[in-house]
Amino acid sequence: MVSLTVNGTSLDIQADAAKPLLWVLREELGLLGPKYGCGIAQCGACRVLIDGQSTPSCITPLGSVSGASVVTIEGLSDTEGTLSDVQQAWLDEQVPQCGFCQPGFIIAATALLAENPRPTDAEIDEAITNICRCGTYPRIRRAIHRAAAARDQA
Repeated sequence: MVSLTVNGTSLDIQADAAKPLLWVLREELGLLGPKYGCGIAQCGACRVLIDGQSTPSCITPLGSVSGASVVTIEGLSDTEGTLSDVQQAWLDEQVPQCGFCQPGFIIAATALLAENPRPTDAEIDEAITNICRCGTYPRIRRAIHRAAAARDQA
């Protein structure tokens, strides 16, 4: 059994400690935001926050997150459903096309802004290595800058 907190809820998960966190989130907890893309931590579609760090859940064994706080895209909005500043910026900039990769990008952007509240385009490109097959990178950068500006005004 592995104890952890997922999106603010303390849980005891009865699963093989070697099972990838992605599959626990999707199959055991029904959290479908993190996506299976490549299975080798290259695409970023499966990213979640583990103790505030953007982490690929497809290669993260459940046992390695015992006692940790895990946040998925579903956990970024507040209890009333108000979107996070990053989620709102994504909508305002109309970032998604197909949308498959966007939860991972939003997670990565959230972690980036927590560490660097006013990143440059170069810093965004260096920090966020997720892959978007639709090529929405310019809109992603604009959304990150919009979220940073919203935080400055808050």
